[in-house]
Amino acid sequence: MRYNDLGKTGMKISHLCFGASSLGSVFHETKEAESIAAVEAAIEGGINFIDVSPYYGHYKAETVLGKALRGISREKYYLSTKVGRYGKDGVNTWDYSGQRAKESVYESMERLGVDHIDLINVHDIEFQAAMDGGLQKVVDETLPALVELKKKGVVGHVGITDLQLENLKWVVEHTEEGTVESILNFCHYCLNDDKLVDFMDFFESKGIGIINASPLSMGLLSQRGVPTWHPAPKPLVAVCQKAAQHCTEKGYAIEKLAVQFSVSNPRIAGTLFSSANPANVKRNIEWANQEPDWELVKEVQAIIGDQQRVSWANS
Repeated sequence: MRYNDLGKTGMKISHLCFGASSLGSVFHETKEAESIAAVEAAIEGGINFIDVSPYYGHYKAETVLGKALRGISREKYYLSTKVGRYGKDGVNTWDYSGQRAKESVYESMERLGVDHIDLINVHDIEFQAAMDGGLQKVVDETLPALVELKKKGVVGHVGITDLQLENLKWVVEHTEEGTVESILNFCHYCLNDDKLVDFMDFFESKGIGIINASPLSMGLLSQRGVPTWHPAPKPLVAVCQKAAQHCTEKGYAIEKLAVQFSVSNPRIAGTLFSSANPANVKRNIEWANQEPDWELVKEVQAIIGDQQRVSWANS
């Protein structure tokens, strides 16, 4: 496992990181004991950065992760959670107000069983972009509330997350330098989309750490095929399925190639994947510690062709 500096935070995080969304039964029903074993496998495999959110499973992921962390030394991991997206009884809610952000941090710490959050993120800011106040509310309310908690020592560092890279850049441009210490972006550094590369110079110039997520592009890059809920356009789905079949014929799982490609860029501090299955966690760690077949990467990207960098709206 490699460990990279996350911007100027002082944190050196594993190049493969554990995303705990699966613990919330976000993708399919999960067993608590297996989820806990998955977290333990991640730590034992050298992963030292865990990311979660109250939104995942509407608090379930944080609750299950908290149970897993009880048996793990606090010195072995950095913990990241988020504010802004929530839900209850199957209904999604959003609240980016400063007051709710502060309340949410303390609630998360209680569920997680910790007295300190290493990195607190404003979750998927594009949703606030579509609401009253737009992204300016993140600048004027959400981030100052989190910085206040940082000054109190409740959280260590502050970041923002989104699918849309342009939103991340806008918020950084409109806040005092040093406020945003890291960005988390997903589905933009994977085999079918490397748009994140275009923004790296900007984030690095501001001393901001870069976290990548979803090396399988939310299931596009998988042998079993894209889930029915996936928002990708049909032409992109079709070429990714063709690429997956090509990898199968070569005896090289596209999931393996996708993980290896996504962790290969040294300018990205860490790449998040999620699984509630300990065997899958161990397999992903093994893959991430190997170089990809670069010739096969070229072949896959050629198959994806003009669908490269075709994206979609968040949901």
